[in-house]
Amino acid sequence: MSDALASRSAPIGWMRRTGLAVLGLAVLACVPFGLNDYQQYIANLMLVYVVVAVGFNIVLGYIGQLAFANAAFFGVGAYAAAIAMGRGHLPFLVALALAALAGGCAGALISLPAQRLRAYYLAIATLAFGELLRWTYIHADALTNGSTGLAVPTAYVFAIPLATDRAKYYLFLVLTVLVLWSTANLLASRFGRTLIAVRENEPAAGSVGISPSSAKVFAFVWSGAVVGVAGAMFAVLLDRISPDSFDLSQLLLHFTIVMIGGLGSLVGSVAGAVLLTALPELLRDIPGMEEIAFSVLLILILLFLPGGLAGLIERVVPWLRDRYFLE
Repeated sequence: MSDALASRSAPIGWMRRTGLAVLGLAVLACVPFGLNDYQQYIANLMLVYVVVAVGFNIVLGYIGQLAFANAAFFGVGAYAAAIAMGRGHLPFLVALALAALAGGCAGALISLPAQRLRAYYLAIATLAFGELLRWTYIHADALTNGSTGLAVPTAYVFAIPLATDRAKYYLFLVLTVLVLWSTANLLASRFGRTLIAVRENEPAAGSVGISPSSAKVFAFVWSGAVVGVAGAMFAVLLDRISPDSFDLSQLLLHFTIVMIGGLGSLVGSVAGAVLLTALPELLRDIPGMEEIAFSVLLILILLFLPGGLAGLIERVVPWLRDRYFLE
């Protein structure tokens, strides 16, 4: 009897989730019609940081590596797209693919020290990698235009110019949904279970035939590719990038988004990105309050809600709980 009830409830649950997803997308598609130009820019920035948080969470939350190369992946993707479009005169979709490829290659490179280094040593090594890339952006004048920055031409998708923030929003929305969908499916697959096994107990995972080294390489490559896509979106949004856009403050923002949203949670990645992109705008008229609010919020989350916003959301809406949420 219980098996029969479960078999009937499964299609109902799938239909409910599908219906809510369609409704949510319909609401998001209508968002630009109620926003002014600046609010539209902030909405676009939220989508960029959702993709950033998803990529960072793969390494930090799902496979549990204390690696801080996220700003490096972000910058590599942004510069790859900007150079491809500006100097190579390539269409945006090709530049986007190159940004993902560049980010993935950077992730593969970072995965090499991750095989031998742990915890704080890995954190320091990856921080150094990010600073080395920023030094490269400044001194590789022929490609990056140095500290002056690089202009990003108007992006075209199938001959349609993305000349307004509203047009960019719909492209960003599609890219964000694709990243969330593909990452969710990845985490639900054998590869996702491998990442979780390595995170929970690396020696035990190795004892049952799982290769922790391969899992780390895969996680870093996927993370780099995802954040590289976010970098391309960021470059198109700003229309100009410079080395200062990818400094330590950018990394701290990414880290805060993931920690407040919730480690090992896609729902938390979305919630953290939306909150921490909107919060500075709500406090912009109060000097110094942004830094205080970020610090207090992070301390409160760590003390009273270690699961982040994802843990709170899971209590209120249990069916939104991520399958591999980090307890």
